[in-house]
Amino acid sequence: MEKSCTLLVHFDKGTPALANEIKEALEGNDVDAKIDAMKKAIMLLLNGETLPQLFITIVRYVLPSEDHTVQKLLLLYLEIIDKTDAKGRVLPEMILICQNLRNNLQHPNEYIRGVTLRFLCRLNETEIVEPLIPSVLSNLEHRHPFIRRNAILAVMSIYKLPQGEQLLIDAPETIERMLTSEQDPSAKRNAFLMLFQCAQDRAVNYLLTHVESVLEWNELLQMVVLELIRKVCRTNKGEKGKYIKIIISLLNAPSTAVIYECAGTLVSLSSAPTAIRAAANTYCQLLLSQSDNNVKLIVLDQLNELKASHRDIMVDVIMDVLRALSSPNLDIRRKTIDIALELITPRNIDEVVLTLKKEVVKTQNAEQEKNGEYRQMLVQAIHSCAIKFPEVASTVVHLLMDFLGDSNVASALDVVVFVREIIETNPKLRVSIITRLLDTFYQIRSSRVCSCALWIIGEYCLSLSEVESGISTIKQCLGDLPFYMVSEEGEVTDTSKQSQQVNAITVSSRRPAILADGTYATQSAASETAISAPTIVQGSLASPGNLRSLILTGDFFLGSVVACTLTKLILRLEEVQPSKIEVNKASTGALLIMVSMLQLGQSSFLPHPIDNDSYDRIVLCIRLLCNTGDEVRKIWMQSCRQSFVKMLADKQFRETEEIKAKAQISHAQPDDLIDFYHLKSRKGMSQLELEDEVQDDLKRATGEFTKDGDDANKLNRILQLTGFSDPVYAEAYVTVHHYDIVLDVTVINRTKETLQNLCLELATMGDLKLVERPQNYTLAPESSKQIRANIKVSSTETGVIFGNIVYETSNVLERMVVVLNDIHIDIMDYISPATCADGAFRTMWAEFEWENKVAVNTVIQHEKEFLNHIIKSTNMKCLTPLSALDGECGFLAANLYAKSVFGEDALVNVSIEKQADGKLSGYIRIRSKTQGIALSLGDKITLKQKGGS
Repeated sequence: MEKSCTLLVHFDKGTPALANEIKEALEGNDVDAKIDAMKKAIMLLLNGETLPQLFITIVRYVLPSEDHTVQKLLLLYLEIIDKTDAKGRVLPEMILICQNLRNNLQHPNEYIRGVTLRFLCRLNETEIVEPLIPSVLSNLEHRHPFIRRNAILAVMSIYKLPQGEQLLIDAPETIERMLTSEQDPSAKRNAFLMLFQCAQDRAVNYLLTHVESVLEWNELLQMVVLELIRKVCRTNKGEKGKYIKIIISLLNAPSTAVIYECAGTLVSLSSAPTAIRAAANTYCQLLLSQSDNNVKLIVLDQLNELKASHRDIMVDVIMDVLRALSSPNLDIRRKTIDIALELITPRNIDEVVLTLKKEVVKTQNAEQEKNGEYRQMLVQAIHSCAIKFPEVASTVVHLLMDFLGDSNVASALDVVVFVREIIETNPKLRVSIITRLLDTFYQIRSSRVCSCALWIIGEYCLSLSEVESGISTIKQCLGDLPFYMVSEEGEVTDTSKQSQQVNAITVSSRRPAILADGTYATQSAASETAISAPTIVQGSLASPGNLRSLILTGDFFLGSVVACTLTKLILRLEEVQPSKIEVNKASTGALLIMVSMLQLGQSSFLPHPIDNDSYDRIVLCIRLLCNTGDEVRKIWMQSCRQSFVKMLADKQFRETEEIKAKAQISHAQPDDLIDFYHLKSRKGMSQLELEDEVQDDLKRATGEFTKDGDDANKLNRILQLTGFSDPVYAEAYVTVHHYDIVLDVTVINRTKETLQNLCLELATMGDLKLVERPQNYTLAPESSKQIRANIKVSSTETGVIFGNIVYETSNVLERMVVVLNDIHIDIMDYISPATCADGAFRTMWAEFEWENKVAVNTVIQHEKEFLNHIIKSTNMKCLTPLSALDGECGFLAANLYAKSVFGEDALVNVSIEKQADGKLSGYIRIRSKTQGIALSLGDKITLKQKGGS
């Protein structure tokens, strides 16, 4: 039989004590040595040793000791030793213990009485407890509260024993009488707990007769009251109203633990707007008043759950939630912003954006270590606000443009992407954004931000003055030409160094880049480092410009972007500038810049020459400026913008489709029962009770009271463990819940004999761990038994559970064994589709060290069909937009992404090509931070990719 364990102590197995040494120490007179020996004995017993020879020694030498520590250790020893024999009868030597316990219960010292009463709470043997009952009851009237509170707990545990109700017939009445006169808060709480667990009606009666004074009760007692209310309301839904009033009154309690519990209880019991509003306000109050970050995170989780089911009420408290941004912790800030972004409405958008703007300004002033990261979060939040409500863009775009020169590259990149989107979606802001961008362009320190800003300048400078200032800004940032000179001694020097040294960090590398579709391309680029500002003011002509510094680090991709931008500006200048001379002047200036860049790229001045892609691009720009045809002009002036507009439209379409898909999920069944609100009896119902009833009906109608699992789906999860002809038939229903797997095994005795000591023995492979030891059962002929096994999971990888059923029959001496089928735990239970930005995907793809490459081997002949088959089989989300997968070209590349319940990322890139014979070939690459997820997903894909069945 499985034994109950009430004590856990860490035990270092390094040097276990010997039984003889312990015995000698116990027989001596040294109290400290006795204490040490008792501790060692307890440790050995807890680790499975039996030590039968010690019992008599302890009775003779330890029982008479007057030392309190020795007595406490003696009780712990008695708690863990076996007090019964193999057949469950109490051992005769336990009678020796009974007398000692009775003496302790009448001991003049309060501590000895108290710890003995506490010990009795853990005794399950009726024969030992029965003679002690009069002494326990006499302790209920003791003058000391420590003894009274432990005596009540002892009465409760005795009353809960199998024959407890006969041993203590009038215990509930006795405790109820005590409860009315008791003054000690702990004893009062224990008494109420005893009634709650053993005589619920009396507890409810006491609560309802003292309902006015509940608010003055002690915090401990209020917590038990809430537990009682939860239990009563679950069993008797009709009486919810009066209890909800008690909870709402408890929201004014001084204890934060109580009001947190109250809010949770309110949400779980009621959907009435008044109750939910009260809970939301309570959570917001806790969010601001508590300084512990863990508490704040827990409260934010609760608010997040509330938001999912009661968004309309949560909208009203959005500003209170945003006050949590005052916390310096990034996780708290991230959660707060995530909650707020989903509660934005036209009514509150202005207030929210104003708060976010203030926070952005604060990140500029205070020097906190993670300001850059926080600013990036705020920029992304403001971006999503401006997309949902374009009218607020005008209020934030100019403030954010101050951060284009941010030393945090990711934050600056978010700003420039935001500006690019706003300038297209808000044509009214175009002129002011372009003017501001040209004014602040020289501050930009990052190559990627420069590239994006140059694209905006090239596309959106439309008037003559804008085009001219665009060209002059770029020239100013490039500095004087040429980029380098060969001096008389033959040394190559940068021309700008004559006036001042450039502080650029020249880290150039030739590395494969990951393109948006997951394929590789070779690029030669300077590593993304912000360049330190020179000593002269950046805007002045004397200092080398930001573009010059970046190009001199070997970043020729940026050089090609500069060439393209200048080309677009010159082409537009031809349209808006009536003077041909001015156009030709600007054109020759641009050509000179491009030729200088090519010259720099092919010189020995830089460690790496220009890459072929950038070279071809700059040469194309030179050719175009020398000879412009109408068709080419149209491509450069219009097609670029059109493809960007199409990209934005596609992004918006995807978002609206996701929202529609969420809205279409139906919970209610057409034949579900609905109570009609207008036909209800309203006698004696308060407004809150009425509200609660109405909300319950609404929930029932809209299907929010959903059943936990679909029955048909349940049947799919039943696994047969043994054959139909085996003497014992077993099947398991596997439930996977995040970190736990629960096996509900049904075992059926198919024989005409009683099976004794039947035991389900399980073992695991992989990161799975059995929680409890198996128990033995006796199974009558043709009867069945439900056995539950819990398994803990610690990582996302395919695990295997295997085992057997062992049993004995009366006429066969040896044990019989039935081997079970293996249970394979599917990785699909742990991963769910998720989304991430293209940039984040590429960063993770570059960082993750585990890659599993699976060759495509399938009977499916259509690329898109194969991709859909892989998405369905792996439970992942396709990040590549559908528009990018349109058309027939015989080649397909797509990125898939999923997240596990343990927070691990799984990245998959599918690259396939159609062969001449119609078959598909290619590779599926899986990358992850841990080996388990990469291998398990690879196995899953190998198993499922064939398709066709």
